[in-house]
Amino acid sequence: MAAVTEKSLLRFITCGSVDDGKSTLIGRLLYDTRTILDDQMIALEADSRRVGTQGEGIDFALLVDGLAAEREQGITIDVAYRFFATEQRKFIVADTPGHEQYTRNMVTGASTADAAVILIDARKGVLVQTRRHSYLVALLGIRKVVLAVNKMDLVGWDADLFAEIVADYRAFADSIGLDDVTPIALSGLTGQGVVAPAPAPFTGPTLLQWLEAVEVDADADGPFRMPVQWVNRPNPDFRGFAGLVAAGTARPGDRVRVLPSGRESRIDRIVAMPDDLTEAAAGRSVTLTLTDEIDISRGDVIVAADAPAEVADQFEATIVWMDEETLSPGRSYLLKIGARTATAQVTAIRHQVNVNTLEKLAARRLELNDIAVCNISLDRQIAFEPYAVNRDLGGFILIDRITNRTVGAGMIHFALRRAENIHWQAIDVDRAARAAMKGQKGAVVWLTGLSGAGKSTIANLVDKRLHALGRHTYLLDGDNVRHGLNRDLGFTEEDRVENIRRVAEVARLMADAGLIVITAFISPFRAERRMAREMMADGEFVEVFVDAPLALAEARDVKGLYAKARAGALKNFTGVDSPYEAPELAEIHIDATSVSAVEAAETIVRRLGLAD
Repeated sequence: MAAVTEKSLLRFITCGSVDDGKSTLIGRLLYDTRTILDDQMIALEADSRRVGTQGEGIDFALLVDGLAAEREQGITIDVAYRFFATEQRKFIVADTPGHEQYTRNMVTGASTADAAVILIDARKGVLVQTRRHSYLVALLGIRKVVLAVNKMDLVGWDADLFAEIVADYRAFADSIGLDDVTPIALSGLTGQGVVAPAPAPFTGPTLLQWLEAVEVDADADGPFRMPVQWVNRPNPDFRGFAGLVAAGTARPGDRVRVLPSGRESRIDRIVAMPDDLTEAAAGRSVTLTLTDEIDISRGDVIVAADAPAEVADQFEATIVWMDEETLSPGRSYLLKIGARTATAQVTAIRHQVNVNTLEKLAARRLELNDIAVCNISLDRQIAFEPYAVNRDLGGFILIDRITNRTVGAGMIHFALRRAENIHWQAIDVDRAARAAMKGQKGAVVWLTGLSGAGKSTIANLVDKRLHALGRHTYLLDGDNVRHGLNRDLGFTEEDRVENIRRVAEVARLMADAGLIVITAFISPFRAERRMAREMMADGEFVEVFVDAPLALAEARDVKGLYAKARAGALKNFTGVDSPYEAPELAEIHIDATSVSAVEAAETIVRRLGLAD
């Protein structure tokens, strides 16, 4: 047998509706190949904590029972990776759950797959989940697909029924752009059509033959692209840039451009062990050295100078939402694309996609497993290519900034035109000059707390005190702002996120003008307060938590808002049917049960260093 380590690797995913027979099919592949794995794959198999070994004497029924037992133990919330090999190739198969609520796991498994095996129970035909998984396969850029019509032994290997199922599926596949579909009639239980030939009249390849022969699309013919994973500088005489070649081929002497900076140089060496390479094609991990000393950091992308990738900070993208907490436009997330991380906001949900019917639906938020086309804005420019062109440069994940959970996966379609037409205009009078004219440093004092905690009273006292001291200030109050700037917003979670985003932008501009800005907003969510903080320069943002117990805030309720909320007449009211996330690291903590408004105001003025 040829050494496994010398063989090509195929990653593929199995998906389909519940009880279509994925576990049985995978068990059959593992049992019938009876592979002796190399050390690397044995380690991967052990690390995946899955049942069985691929050796002589294993009982096929026990292997399948073990796979099913995993599901009884709740392991379906994860992606189960299996490893096997044949004389021709080695394989990693992602076994993903069929239930709709685990769509995020299917996306995880498909994100690195080269091919997909979509199972259909011959007795049931094309189901809703068949269409759902096929849509996700197409969305994630997998173009090599096997339509595995399973359990054909239970329908007497009926060729007419098989043809009917294939025709039904092809009609849907054509509508979503899946045009490379190979139908195979098989029985995972008996192995016919999987490893052994299917009975007459079926004469096509077995599933294993297809897996061994399928050619995976390579990016070697496109322009050169290499995201920089690591800057290697072991000594002053060597500076290399390590990464995986995502597309094209690099050779010493090639002219390259570094994005997003746009600086150019030439490749000097392609460093590898034991000797330098004369070229490096897509899929090869290498270290490049350049002829010029230019600034390159992790996350930059080295590209062909005569065919560079695009650079932008606003995109249209498809997002698959993968978290229990909803996505709200305007909320700040971390976006990770390759080795680059940026702050991102979904600025608009253009439409949600019903993957069962392909209908486009209006949506103001995304729930777990929802899929939508959205506009995204970043805090910096990044190099990218559309996902359909290059998965490495067009695929990204969204990360919750507080919990560090991966909450979404996305595929870039194109840069928005406004990203190309809007540029920063250089100005000569900067924030330092404006602050110097006023004899003070711009700042934002952000008061947060429950309705009735005393925020507006304290903010007004701070404003009066600073005015008496001759300071230039402006007070932004939650109720007042909703009469003008934010009069179009309601009190849904999405509107509250947008309310704070707008206020933070205004506060930032005022602080840039050298003003001391005092804001009084419930601002119930940590994510939006963090967003406001990060808009400001270092040291400019002072968060003040006016901490009043709910009972005290409700007792002070001169507007009667709590009473309306408890009667059901006022929806999404903080403290009643909408949560308040208390600050964890506020600069000032005001205990409203023991500190008067006057004392609180004086504490804030002293914190600003402006008291007498």
